[in-house]
Amino acid sequence: MSPRAWAVTALVVLFAALAAFAAAKIPWHRAPAPRADQLDALGRLDAEQVERARDFHGELRPGRYASMAIGLSVAVVLGLTPIGARLVSAVGDHWLVQAVFGGLLVVLVTELVTLPIAIWRHTVVVRYGISTQSWSGWAVDMLKSYAVGAVLGALVLAGFFTITHFAPQWWWAFGAVGVAGLVVLLSFVLPVLVEPIFNKFTPMAEGPLRTDLLALAERDGVPVRDVLVADASRRTKAVNAYVSGLGPTRRIVVYDTMLTEATPDEVISVTAHELGHAKDGDVLTGTVIGALGAAASVIVLYLVGSWGGLLRLAGVESIGEPRAIGLLLVLTTIAGLVAGPAQAFVSRRVEARADTHALDLTGDPETFEAMQRRLGTVNLSDPDPPHWEHAMFASHPSTVQRMAAARAYARGAR
Repeated sequence: MSPRAWAVTALVVLFAALAAFAAAKIPWHRAPAPRADQLDALGRLDAEQVERARDFHGELRPGRYASMAIGLSVAVVLGLTPIGARLVSAVGDHWLVQAVFGGLLVVLVTELVTLPIAIWRHTVVVRYGISTQSWSGWAVDMLKSYAVGAVLGALVLAGFFTITHFAPQWWWAFGAVGVAGLVVLLSFVLPVLVEPIFNKFTPMAEGPLRTDLLALAERDGVPVRDVLVADASRRTKAVNAYVSGLGPTRRIVVYDTMLTEATPDEVISVTAHELGHAKDGDVLTGTVIGALGAAASVIVLYLVGSWGGLLRLAGVESIGEPRAIGLLLVLTTIAGLVAGPAQAFVSRRVEARADTHALDLTGDPETFEAMQRRLGTVNLSDPDPPHWEHAMFASHPSTVQRMAAARAYARGAR
């Protein structure tokens, strides 16, 4: 068979494996929280706070859609015209120089075009009291983010185009294996190497809460290495806690804002939810799905990128050459926009299962509901967002959905 025929065969196998794994690991069928309970929960929230949260999201909404539209437009210009190829060629003639520095230049152009929207967004979150960062602190974090992205991007670009350069017919196979391995590797190392760049983590002081959290993890059968406190207050007033890492790197992380804004029982409730992700292997599931999806994406790029019409628009001869980075950008941008709602749907199902786990583990639906109310209030979440927007973008059930789920659980437990 030809390399293209092998690529099609490999893609079918990957899609079949992805579908089978997702069918087995994702909780697709979960009864929605009763709408009557949702409306009752909404009615019990402070009306002024609800209005403020909706005003907040109303102000952020135009920037969000503008950023998406601008990002797509820039990708189209760079990828479906010769401009992207010319931009990459401007950095030098050697293929590796073009791959690394040309690729970073293309990404930088996209980031700079959308930077004004990011600046505007920061003014909104500061005005509403969510962000505690000064402009200098915000700028430093942005530079850190760019630096981390540049390092990872340079490694990926160098690796990808090295493969395409030395294996022009079979790069899709080596690339699929390489990107899948990279997804798995980053799942282990990112929490350990990248998180400390943005936050300082200190062990939680000995005391009843630390003891209770460790006991909760032990009772749940989820071994954790430590309980850490993140200095989130230097950046935000939002409250959160999460379980980070896999295996020997797993630890419970609590925002310092959570310790000042929430009761100990509420911290335990949120941690029980996060332990649910670890108990059900959600991080590992996400890693496997991500690896299979990334491998399939490389093959799709190979197949779609052989279409002569696209290559002519981009002014390149092959999608495997560095000058085609703009074309890669527009294809991945479109793929991300298309896949986004499906990813959000899956995430909401997984988060709902973790909510049920927290209720089962703690047996305390009243505290769970109180914690969801607090999370929504402090984080200025829209408690009952427009259905279409929630379906398109939300990674978690809404506040009223989670409160309603706790009420339904309490009725069933009686």
